[in-house]
Amino acid sequence: MILAAGLTPAWQQMLLFDGVRLGEVNRAREAHWCSSGKVLNVGLALHHLGGPSLTLALVGGLSGESIDREFLSLGVPHRWVRTPKATRVCTTVLDESSGLTTELVENAAPIEAADIDRFYRAYGEVAARASHVILSGSLPAGAPRSFYRDLLERTSCPVVLDARGPELLEALPLKPWVVKPNREELGKTFDRQLRTDAELKEAVEEAHRLGAEWVVVSHGKSSLRLSGEGRVSILRPATVKTVNPIGCGDCLAAGIAWAARSGMPMLEAVRFGMACSAENAAELLPGRLKLDRVRRRMEEVRVDSS
Repeated sequence: MILAAGLTPAWQQMLLFDGVRLGEVNRAREAHWCSSGKVLNVGLALHHLGGPSLTLALVGGLSGESIDREFLSLGVPHRWVRTPKATRVCTTVLDESSGLTTELVENAAPIEAADIDRFYRAYGEVAARASHVILSGSLPAGAPRSFYRDLLERTSCPVVLDARGPELLEALPLKPWVVKPNREELGKTFDRQLRTDAELKEAVEEAHRLGAEWVVVSHGKSSLRLSGEGRVSILRPATVKTVNPIGCGDCLAAGIAWAARSGMPMLEAVRFGMACSAENAAELLPGRLKLDRVRRRMEEVRVDSS
């Protein structure tokens, strides 16, 4: 079983416009609601790829009930840690005339110590049965910056850690199997701008020195850098017409863990993850992957150098 765990899910509104005019009344052509936020995107992607998975998240309020209903209707295995505070609601604005995607993000409500303790207990129970774990998402106010480190201490299987900043630095000494920041996030983690390939290489090497076994750094649509076991590979993603980019990084993380559990070596697992990301970008709702299409897209992912 692959476990997806995190504290900041979202109930997501998707609004599609023929064109958006700032400062004016804009009427959406379509509106959709769905479960989202990094942890839920990962869980949905794993479920749609197939095979045993479980999503563990903190949910509450009417928005949390909506997430619960959707996961039940889709048959996605889950365990919720219930909180009296409502799960955040976020809005994605898709402007078809410009091709721009605008995210209106509500921060998660501050978390109480009692909710953190209940999450730790639930995590310890389910992580003991996992073959791989994916930890992802920003931390709400009130969560200790050692949160991911604390979870890694409770984990005996390989972990994909999608985090940045202080919480990533805290967790690196626990030697996570894969860390997956994008280029901007990696730069902010080490408080520097990674303008050149040499600066990026230095930051990746620092992540390794601090404990990361593999480092996966994405850079938008252009490339991805995979580093580990003394090797560096540069990969180029499949070309797709992007419908909605939300959740692409989450599908990358899900795909890497799913492929590794299936026996693929790391380079192929990352190619598979990139195909998951491309397939996600081509769909409106995040995480609703189709395995046959992912496999076809994997053939388009190029390894430029290794």
